[in-house]
Amino acid sequence: MPRANTLLDGTPVKMRLGRTISSADARVGDHVDFEVLEEVRVHDTTVIAKGATASGTVTAAEAKRRMGRGGKLDINLDSVRLVDNEKAALSATEGGKGGGHTGAMVGAMAATAIFTLGGSALFLLMHGKDITIPKGTELTAYISGDMPLEMSRFNTPAPGDAPTVAGLSQVSIDASVPNCDIEVDGAFAGNTPSQLSLPGGKHDIAVKKKGYVTWVRTLTISGGIHLNAEMDTDTVPAVASGK
Repeated sequence: MPRANTLLDGTPVKMRLGRTISSADARVGDHVDFEVLEEVRVHDTTVIAKGATASGTVTAAEAKRRMGRGGKLDINLDSVRLVDNEKAALSATEGGKGGGHTGAMVGAMAATAIFTLGGSALFLLMHGKDITIPKGTELTAYISGDMPLEMSRFNTPAPGDAPTVAGLSQVSIDASVPNCDIEVDGAFAGNTPSQLSLPGGKHDIAVKKKGYVTWVRTLTISGGIHLNAEMDTDTVPAVASGK
């Protein structure tokens, strides 16, 4: 019998892909961000908020090859962020472990993309044999393993209030260009735009994107805050060597 106040193994988490990903240009180790579409509750308490971030990692990526050989794309689901800022492990299949069955998950996402976007998605997926899954494609992931919860760390906000947890603040982060990587205290935390639940205190927040100067701020957080990173193009010329 499951313990009380537990986020149960196999609990479904509905999500959508945060950016388009393709076997044509994906690289092993690339972060893949997702947005939670529906809150998840335990005993009438929201433990995963709508709009929470989830993450995955590209574990295999090969562009189309000659002789009609198609591309390959595997994504491992990693975790979803809870309201109390902890992370729960995810699996691609109910009862799966460690985000397994990545190929099956990618296939299911590709099929969903065809149904949601029609012929254009079919063209993207089949023409040239590269696997391309558009931003916004929806899927259902599952909690991997029972996760005991400290329910005192979860609060239900009053109507109109931003979701808060004791000792945590809601930090909304956006940028002047889309799909930038967000790092908090040196750890990847999602892609812009995102809303994060962070404990009060001092934090180093960085917003990064290839071709742009990294935006960095060190803040002492004690309440809800909105940050908008103005990204400047990296125009520093290469230094020519000479004698």
